[in-house]
Amino acid sequence: MTPLLSASLRRGVRQSRAAFTLLEILVVLAILGLLATLAITNLDTVMGTANDKTADLFVKNTLKVPLKTYSMTMGSYPSTAEGLQALITAPANKSGQWKGPYLEVDSAALLDPWKEPYQYRYPGVKNKNSYDLWSKGQDKVDGTADDIGNWASAAETAK
Repeated sequence: MTPLLSASLRRGVRQSRAAFTLLEILVVLAILGLLATLAITNLDTVMGTANDKTADLFVKNTLKVPLKTYSMTMGSYPSTAEGLQALITAPANKSGQWKGPYLEVDSAALLDPWKEPYQYRYPGVKNKNSYDLWSKGQDKVDGTADDIGNWASAAETAK
């Protein structure tokens, strides 16, 4: 074999190995399709968890200080009838002693991640010496297992 022919043959072999076959490309596309399908189907789970955590943070932490400040100024928490709106605007019968706003937001901020109003009750049923604050959760129905409240869950109480 002549050296020129042998070099030419080696170059051809190298070139054929450097390219992907149609089968390899199809396998990669199939894998990418599966990964995209998994990502899309699990997106609602990821978003649902984020919404749950947002609501939990709001009912357990975000409103704690404004409600406590209101209570210290006014002598008690807002009544159930006054609701959380009492943190933003003075209740009609208490405008003289009201020193708010205790929460610097508009009423739209008092909606949970599912665009439902947060629920408030004083005196609380689940928190006897305080207030109950909760979101009805993703199903938007009060009193179901997915409600997110400022009270200790059964799992937390067991710890």
